[in-house]
Amino acid sequence: MKKSGSKILAKSKMFRLFFIFLFLLGAVLTGCQKSQKPLLSKEQKRELANVFYNQQLYPQAIHEYEDYLQNYQLDGNESANISYMIANIYFDRLHDYENALAYYLKIKYLYPESNLQTEVGKKIVACLERMKRSTDAQQVIEQTAALDESQKKESKPGEVIAEIGERKITTGDLQYEINQLPVYVRDQIKTPQQRLEFLKNYIAQELLYDSAKRKGLDKDKEVRAGVAQAERSLMAQKLLQEEIEKEANLQNYTNADVELYFKANKEKYAEKDKNGKIKKAPSFEEVKDRVAKDFIQEKQQAAYQALVERLMKAEQVRIYENKFK
Repeated sequence: MKKSGSKILAKSKMFRLFFIFLFLLGAVLTGCQKSQKPLLSKEQKRELANVFYNQQLYPQAIHEYEDYLQNYQLDGNESANISYMIANIYFDRLHDYENALAYYLKIKYLYPESNLQTEVGKKIVACLERMKRSTDAQQVIEQTAALDESQKKESKPGEVIAEIGERKITTGDLQYEINQLPVYVRDQIKTPQQRLEFLKNYIAQELLYDSAKRKGLDKDKEVRAGVAQAERSLMAQKLLQEEIEKEANLQNYTNADVELYFKANKEKYAEKDKNGKIKKAPSFEEVKDRVAKDFIQEKQQAAYQALVERLMKAEQVRIYENKFK
């Protein structure tokens, strides 16, 4: 019995020694692995991640960027930038808002000196919105002032009729927005109910705009192209308005000029039967408002044609009309 017990004890010691050996061997191997240099240079590793991204291999790109973060010597600024790239892949390409949020939060709290903090704040709000956590998103907006303060609109004088978070919308704001509409649209917003509906639509547009800006759509290529085109159009319209008003303003003409136009176009204002025969020819006084409107429109059209012809001549424009036959 004693010999049997001794054998068992000896085997037990051998097993313990064997496991200690395996543990030490594992530690040594792990240490060796950690001391090994990455197979790729820093530049090669990042270029590989970029290649995967450009080929729309987004999970593979994330893997390479994460490996780049973990196994290469990076300063805080570069670490923040790489983390931001990973977060944006999750957000924009994979629509994985939970992982995107995790990386944006990592940047926010680990790299507080990063110049990405403003954009990261907006992205955090956007992630929360897409995760249906609107209350949390609003808290982030209020607590961290993630949105650029310079973008906040100042309220115009008037009674407060609505609020978007901390921003107040007044009767002055509402009237200002209505005044920006074309006259024919503005004339359709007269009753209190119509003004209320316009206000609701205006608020909806503001919310959509804020959400789109947080998503970064202000940097989207198509949006930028549209903004540039809209700017060109507005500038052209402004020039046209100024030039035409100089040449075709009713204040530049006398009542006699308008009456002369009436006499040259009397048939245009005559009342006719179904066969086109004149039944009644009105006097100038009866139709002078209509005549004045037609008169100035004709002058505006003539001013427009003169302006375009002058510009085309100055810029030596050539149109090859035979190409359209």
